[in-house]
Amino acid sequence: MNVAYKTFSFEGEKGTWTAFSGLCKGCGLCIEKCPKKCLAWSSNLGIYGTPLVEPHIDECIACGICQSVCPDCAIAVLKKK
Repeated sequence: MNVAYKTFSFEGEKGTWTAFSGLCKGCGLCIEKCPKKCLAWSSNLGIYGTPLVEPHIDECIACGICQSVCPDCAIAVLKKK
C-alpha cells in the first residue's frame, strides 16, 4: 500500500513550523514542553490515526524546543533571522 503523508506548515513572524504526518505518533511531548504553551492538538491525523499538533503561530517564538524533544523527528522549526 502506497500512502502519501502530508506536511503541515505554518508561517509566523518568528519562523516556520512544520509537522510531518508520516512521523508523528501523537505522544504530546512537544505540547508538554512548549515554553509558550502555544501547541495544541490538530484535527489532522498522523500515521497512527492520532491527532497531529499545530501551533498558534502568532504566539510561537520558534525556539525549537518542540523539535528537539520530539522522539520521531516529526517537527521542524526554522527560525527567521
